[in-house]
Amino acid sequence: MQNIEAAPAESRWSNGGIAKIVYIAYLCSVFIGWPAIVGVIVSHVGQGNSGGWVAEHYRFQIRTFWIGLLYFAVGFLATVIVIGWFVLLAALVWWIVRSVKGLRCALRSEPYPNVTTWLW
Repeated sequence: MQNIEAAPAESRWSNGGIAKIVYIAYLCSVFIGWPAIVGVIVSHVGQGNSGGWVAEHYRFQIRTFWIGLLYFAVGFLATVIVIGWFVLLAALVWWIVRSVKGLRCALRSEPYPNVTTWLW
């Protein structure tokens, strides 16, 4: 019988697999909101446990969550006037584009090109 050892925790965080799962959770949160909360918590934990290009993805995911929360809050508050619905729609498109672009880079094992951007 073979002795199968579990992979070290560091490799799980640093190989990009968990970062990819967070992007998928962000995309799922378009339909139900709570996966984004789980995703940002995982990204905060992963940022300290990884390095290199993966750490940049975690940083990007954290920024995506908090900036997105700001955009959605402004849109929600502005729904009392018609413009808020357009802000919410723009925030939704922004969220999807950032998540897809980030996932695409993670699948290629590349860092995200501009982590600090407020756009995409």
